[in-house]
Amino acid sequence: MTTNTNTSRSAELYERAQRVMPGGVSRNTVLRAPHPAYADRGVGCRLIDLDGVERIDYSNNMASLIHGHAFAPIVDAVTEQLTRGSAFMLATESEVHFAEHLCSRSPAFERVRFMNSGTEAIMVSLKAARAFTGRPMIAKVEGAYHGGYDYAEVSQAPNPDTWGHEDRPASVPLAHGTPRSALDDVVILPFNDIERSISRLNEHKDELACVLIDLMPHRVGLNPVEPAYVEAIDRWAKQHGALLVLDEVITFRTEVGGLQSRYDIAPDLTAMGKMIGGGFPVGAVAGRAEVMEVFNATTPTIRFPHSGTFSANPVTMTAGLVALEAFDAPAVARLNALGDRLRDGIAGAIERAGATGCVTGTGSMFRVHMKARPPRNFREAYMTRDEIARLKVMLDHLFDDGFLMINTCSGTLSTPMTETEIDALIGSIETGFAMIRDGG
Repeated sequence: MTTNTNTSRSAELYERAQRVMPGGVSRNTVLRAPHPAYADRGVGCRLIDLDGVERIDYSNNMASLIHGHAFAPIVDAVTEQLTRGSAFMLATESEVHFAEHLCSRSPAFERVRFMNSGTEAIMVSLKAARAFTGRPMIAKVEGAYHGGYDYAEVSQAPNPDTWGHEDRPASVPLAHGTPRSALDDVVILPFNDIERSISRLNEHKDELACVLIDLMPHRVGLNPVEPAYVEAIDRWAKQHGALLVLDEVITFRTEVGGLQSRYDIAPDLTAMGKMIGGGFPVGAVAGRAEVMEVFNATTPTIRFPHSGTFSANPVTMTAGLVALEAFDAPAVARLNALGDRLRDGIAGAIERAGATGCVTGTGSMFRVHMKARPPRNFREAYMTRDEIARLKVMLDHLFDDGFLMINTCSGTLSTPMTETEIDALIGSIETGFAMIRDGG
């Protein structure tokens, strides 16, 4: 599947890109040595680059494409909408239809508000929690990724030199120049550790606006949260007047009503994005009607003025509604069954290869680790230099063998996939682990 990098169109285009963009890209996730591959077109679950190389796409644009590429019902609906306009300084019927559908998918979604990205949905959720409670601080899990908002990205990527004692995980900046005040307003919790987390929360029980939780945080190992942990956090929040905010930007795809439907919890707000936009930029916050009233501009004293030029634009609303209507309970069950087949198959491939590794995930999501056991928290998920080196071997092998993965060796499924694509990836991963075992 490799091409001559000296003559490839992608190599030539990257040379031009470096003259006009820092690093030659606008998002670092597409970078790979010696140059990024540039997409030409996508068809179903397959992606073809500018050099004509076809790969099965398990990245799905970072988990945002539930129906793969160029899903005909979305193409048709969006094309028709574009003939009537792409965005207006008026409300649209499509926004109401999509809001009704989203609210129908979960009893926790009494009201919904739209924005343009998962990062924005998290930012809006945190600001709404502050507006509702009148408190300044938030709590979040160590290592969890929640987008690019200053407060949400605290301790997204700590390391052993900076992360502090496990009893009191440090608030570590991600970007240079992060204000000290932002760090001081974020309490870091050790994932799946009830005693230590509750102790940390109790220290700030009168200052916390919310606890932000991803029920299966990707960078913490893509392992579903232990029920006792999230249920304890939910109880604590309700006892102390803080809100429980769930980040389901990625995990909403796991069930009709999101991963939260598998737990005995009652979130106050849920942030969504990625696949709910049908392939277009999207964010949404849904939750309790009482909390969502902070957005209501028709009240005498609105607590959180919120707007956005492209929020609820009819193209995204149309694409999102078509995507979710097609991702109904039977479609979710079918894709989750393929996910089970894939994870079981990868576990078997690791065993047959006699290599050190494991696989995590649930529903239509998975992650391959170069560790013997699935990690329970970020510190266990943290990769050694040897693990990073072995992971790179696997990723390069899969890329050359015709598979596009997320850079942590994670992936998501799309509805065009069948057992053929699942079994092909299992076979390639087994070959990759055999190479790693043999020092390849």
